[in-house]
Amino acid sequence: MKLADISEIELEDPFRPSSIAFTKLHGNGNDFILIDEMRQELVPEAAKRRLAARCCHRNFGIGADGVLFLVNGSRADIGMRLFQPDGSEAEMCGNGIRCLAKYAWETGYVGQSFDVETLAGVIPVNVRERDCSFWAKVDMGEPKFDRPSIPACGTGEFIMEQLDDMQVSAVNTGVPHAVIFVEDMEFAIEDIAPLIRHSSIFPEGANVNFVKPGKLFEVRTFERGVEKETLSCGTGAVASASVAHRLGLVDDEVLVETRGGPLIITFEEGKAFMEGPAVTVFTGELSEEYQWSLSQEL
Repeated sequence: MKLADISEIELEDPFRPSSIAFTKLHGNGNDFILIDEMRQELVPEAAKRRLAARCCHRNFGIGADGVLFLVNGSRADIGMRLFQPDGSEAEMCGNGIRCLAKYAWETGYVGQSFDVETLAGVIPVNVRERDCSFWAKVDMGEPKFDRPSIPACGTGEFIMEQLDDMQVSAVNTGVPHAVIFVEDMEFAIEDIAPLIRHSSIFPEGANVNFVKPGKLFEVRTFERGVEKETLSCGTGAVASASVAHRLGLVDDEVLVETRGGPLIITFEEGKAFMEGPAVTVFTGELSEEYQWSLSQEL
């Protein structure tokens, strides 16, 4: 059957509009496909997970670390939902929220200061131009070190505990993170991180950060849901700096160097703030052919 013939058949297609527009953005190399649903739902709820899994594929899709849906917020100016390459929905994403903020600001949905509703709560954001590029400062709230809030099994805080032959700390900065201090950053992260990411001590799993403190505060992150290392993780940078701050290893401002670029993490009255750039890469539309192939999998 030819595509011309397919177009004449009435299908119960969950991807209702004839075309789905998207914008590709990245925050320090952590890249996202953004779909604007402020005015109308473009991808039905039942299809969002499958669409994310397919579109994030770097060979059979657009390629990304996640799909952001910009939606109306019931408790804030705008809302953000993030579906990851494995189809799961994440509570929050530091680099993702900056990308969402850039699009929303440039589209005129928001001003320079606004709130974003996420599954992790309502998050204040401020945006500005810096060195001819877009930057956003995100109020990440108070890092949560108690085990029920991470979540992690047991009671009390999870700081520098032995786990799989490593000294591990854990904190929730919107999503659960494990933090491990190392002396050498050159190692096969995919061989080590899954042991911690899938540890039974973390009932919802955890992102895993390897941190080399020093003049350069370097961080590498293996992300839950992406299931591999990403070039940068905003919540991971905050988690790593928060643990180091808790241990007295850093001051109230930390320049975190991720593999995709720098992030500035500051601490004020118990709260953590993350500041960094976001870049628009391109805009496009999912073809009817691609949407039809997706509809056949549901």
